Amino acid sequence: MAARYEIFIGSNSQHYFRLKAGNGEIILQSEGYQSKGGAQNGVDSVRQHSPHDRYYDRQTSNAGQPYFNLYASNGKIIGTSQMYSSTYARDNGIASVKANGPSAPLVDLT
Repeated sequence: MAARYEIFIGSNSQHYFRLKAGNGEIILQSEGYQSKGGAQNGVDSVRQHSPHDRYYDRQTSNAGQPYFNLYASNGKIIGTSQMYSSTYARDNGIASVKANGPSAPLVDLT
């Protein structure tokens, strides 16, 4: 499977997007949007911002697990990664978003 974005409706009836790597792992997921158009705009924002390292914020959870947020130029979070087992794995996740984010196709699961 190639990397791809998926737009879907969550159990709370909001629209979300996720970016999946070629191995099927979710490498970035959005917060909820009221409309499908909002989620599509989120995908466009990831495509624009993902190649640039300055938009990534590397974090560690309270449980000690590394993760990252991808920010837009307006300072809002576009997407959040999964929790990783190490900073090395997190940095590989960022590299995957940088590589796949700009051009991955969009699949509408709604």
